[in-house]
Amino acid sequence: MIQFGTAGIRGPARDRVTPSVCLAVGQAVGREDRTVVLGRDGRETGTALADAMAAGLESAGSRVIRIGVVPTPTVAFASQGRYGVMLTASHNPPADNGIKLFADGVEFDRGAETDVEESLAAGTGPAEWDEWGDSIERDALDRYRRAVVEYARGLGESAEGLRIAVDCGNGMASLATPQVLTSLGAAVTTLNANVDGHFPGRGSKPTPETLSDLRAFVADGPHDVGIGHDGDADRIVVVDGDGEVVHEDTILAILAERYVREFEGTDPVVVTTPNASARIDERVDAAGGRVERVRLGALHEGIARVRESGGDVVFAAEPWKHIHPAFGGWIDGVASAAVLARLVGEAGGVGSLREPVTERPYRKVAVDCPDALKERTMGRLESALPEAFPDAAVDTAYGVRLEWPDGSWILVRPSGTEPYVRLYAESDEVERLIEEATAVIEAAVDE
Repeated sequence: MIQFGTAGIRGPARDRVTPSVCLAVGQAVGREDRTVVLGRDGRETGTALADAMAAGLESAGSRVIRIGVVPTPTVAFASQGRYGVMLTASHNPPADNGIKLFADGVEFDRGAETDVEESLAAGTGPAEWDEWGDSIERDALDRYRRAVVEYARGLGESAEGLRIAVDCGNGMASLATPQVLTSLGAAVTTLNANVDGHFPGRGSKPTPETLSDLRAFVADGPHDVGIGHDGDADRIVVVDGDGEVVHEDTILAILAERYVREFEGTDPVVVTTPNASARIDERVDAAGGRVERVRLGALHEGIARVRESGGDVVFAAEPWKHIHPAFGGWIDGVASAAVLARLVGEAGGVGSLREPVTERPYRKVAVDCPDALKERTMGRLESALPEAFPDAAVDTAYGVRLEWPDGSWILVRPSGTEPYVRLYAESDEVERLIEEATAVIEAAVDE
């Protein structure tokens, strides 16, 4: 059975995201009254999968607008007022591919994904012969880049003369981030800025290890900041002038505070995930806003929930993945690069932006737990962890999260893809917290 994960459907192109799967998904998504924008990343398997997806959409009755090889945010941007399909495996290995679905600039929610899954399970097929749609080709990339530039110019000061190194990782950022930053006045140097589905320059997932060349390049040169992207340009990693990766929650806190301070309404809300740092809450609270948390991979659902209750979402993010609601409802690493460039230019460097943020030690640990025992273990931990840490506030909405008045916190949640229970901790005494919480988790697994 074909099922959606936290970021669409993803896996090896030979046996999971195959042409036949794309054909079936296209027929499940397509309708006679739907116009669907179709784009893909630069993977070797993308051409065949795009053809199959277009065939599925058209044979179900849809009009397909093919926009070619583009970043995922470009498909989301172009899907406003209609539907969108992006074929990408993001930061997965070269042999993988994937499918992301959009409606009016927002990723399909769980309900819409379930509808597609049910259609696939029931079996898909074409519409009547005289109801098939057709396709046209259009350029959306230039319009998207101009929109990002215009949006960023409304935030912060000029990036004129800012020296930025951008590692595109042979991915789709090659077609957008250097061009956007140059238009904003920055002096841009690129690494791995040719699109290549083999990702020869580095691993497609931007980590401190895969970004070692970027980090060394920035540390040894005159650059003010470095930016690294994943394969489809929805993620961004920031490197300071010394070549060190700035913690993802610090970047989130910087952006969240800025958006809250500039908001002119009465209830500015930042949506983030349970594994996000208390440093975000501190900066948002200082700026006069509030934080709401939602499960990983469901920022769009959190935004909808806050809006339904009357709040105004000014920013939404999980680590390295940011939504800028005033620009659009999708995750956009190119827009984040543009906004951060303006803010770094205004502050005179990354260090000045980081200064107000309290950066406590942060660690992640994976504790072995067979998939069959996860539900039972988490049930036990809902009582065992509060008993072990009686002075902490408890939230069990998305795992078990404990918070202390000094800003320390831990989160325990089951992995959705591996046989682990994951532990996140942030505290000036992080090693002690990790040790004590790990003991509680291991005891819950073994009982």
